[in-house]
Amino acid sequence: MEKKHIIAFDFDGTITTKDTLLEFIKFSKGKIHFIFGFLLFSPLLIAYKLKIYPNWKLKQQIFSFFFKGMSITVFNKFCEDFAKQHQHIIRPKAIDQINEYTKQHFDVIIISASIRNWVVPFAESMRINSIICTEAEVNESHILTGKFSTPNCYGKEKVNRLLENYPDRGSYYLIAFGDSTGDRELLDFADEKYYKAFI
Repeated sequence: MEKKHIIAFDFDGTITTKDTLLEFIKFSKGKIHFIFGFLLFSPLLIAYKLKIYPNWKLKQQIFSFFFKGMSITVFNKFCEDFAKQHQHIIRPKAIDQINEYTKQHFDVIIISASIRNWVVPFAESMRINSIICTEAEVNESHILTGKFSTPNCYGKEKVNRLLENYPDRGSYYLIAFGDSTGDRELLDFADEKYYKAFI
């Protein structure tokens, strides 16, 4: 009996041409606030580049700086509008490949370090229903705390989260697409892998 096929796509840089965290901050906060924020974080950005400061910690601090205290309703509206106005960052070749897998009735998923809230409307436009992402924490008052409620979905965490959703590894054939070091573990875990396939 032929195994079920699961197709795992990274989002930023693989399906898209740009880093959506940066683009989303510019979209929702404006370029001046964006520049100010990244100047403020420049020492930590340098430390991250030198591999002496962890990716997840830097990302959470940046997210907190820009979005802590925002209502989840307002945040989600920004996410929906961002996706509507940034369809141009989706790679046409990626769309063609996704459509081909969909026609074959394979399970297509997006697995990304980006925040789920703005990945979802992009995924819906591509008719992808399965999304595994970093989740933003929301308090009882429906306000963003600035923290993540899950580990940053990056590196080995992509494999961990995939196995949470699809635990019986022997029952499926995994094809993975990625473009960066954050996808290395997922690509190595796959039966078939494609690196920078659409660039």
